[in-house]
Amino acid sequence: MNQTQSLVSVQNVSKVFSANKGLFAKKKYVHAVNDISFEIRKGETFSLVGESGCGKSTTGRLIDHLLTPEKGQIFFEGKEISALDEKKMRPLRSEIQMIFQDPYGSLNPRKKIHELIGEPLLIHTKLSAGERLKKVHELLCEVGLRPEHAERFPHEFSGGQRQRIGIARALTVQPKLIIADEPVSALDVSIQAQVLNLLHDLQEKYDLTYLFISHDLSVVEMISDRIAVMYLGTIMETATRDELYDNPRHPYTKALLSAVPIADPTRKKSRIILKGDLPSPSNPPSGCLFHTRCPYCTEKCVKERPAVYTIKEDHQVQCHYPDILLEKGN
Repeated sequence: MNQTQSLVSVQNVSKVFSANKGLFAKKKYVHAVNDISFEIRKGETFSLVGESGCGKSTTGRLIDHLLTPEKGQIFFEGKEISALDEKKMRPLRSEIQMIFQDPYGSLNPRKKIHELIGEPLLIHTKLSAGERLKKVHELLCEVGLRPEHAERFPHEFSGGQRQRIGIARALTVQPKLIIADEPVSALDVSIQAQVLNLLHDLQEKYDLTYLFISHDLSVVEMISDRIAVMYLGTIMETATRDELYDNPRHPYTKALLSAVPIADPTRKKSRIILKGDLPSPSNPPSGCLFHTRCPYCTEKCVKERPAVYTIKEDHQVQCHYPDILLEKGN
């Protein structure tokens, strides 16, 4: 796996949405993404995790150019794409594909499966109808379905099968990056493992790069190479999978990991309960965004936004006191 070259680079990107509810209402804005920076390397699975509403899906849509940032830059294979108009972005659509959370909602119920999977081939290639159908049959076999399934409609499949169809459609134009937005959260646990194994096998076969978005740290542990933890639109900690699970350095990461179930009933695990409610993204706290719920908050945390500290290679944390968990014996 080649992890030395960056496929995607996100640099100081922010996204704000208007939240006005009336013509004469005071202007209000939701800070969905706040000055985030990271890179996704070729051939790896980079995961974004965090609570609902933290900006994970918005980040994926910014990279796919479904949204444009208020500030910052996004590069794909060294080319800035954040400022491209739709006409200039169109040739790159085949390079970046998405797998959505709701497989049924992303499939047109009036079209047969061969039409749904073959549509990207119709747009991005010059294959004949027969060649497109042959490619659809091959892709269905790749994701564990049968060629005869091409003549059915989406409602004739289970949730897991529909997600396999979504994966097949994402593969049609041989993308370099697949953005998987909560791809297994709507599936049963046993089916989740099957889909994750399928994604891993396809990554090895086609040299794919994944941006995997999830709120479930137990799922992320199975598939990730590196992980970024988001809170209120900000990346609090980034590390390799093993480093993050073995040596978390941000109190928020530590709290999230404490909620992950352990398969061994003989092992005891202390759950960290965060006090207070999640602040509104339309009125984010001053200083460190996590200070209203952090058990180690100081006056400095309230007033100043922390810098990003490098713990070691591939491990960064945005905290005034990156060694606080070590000092407290956690």
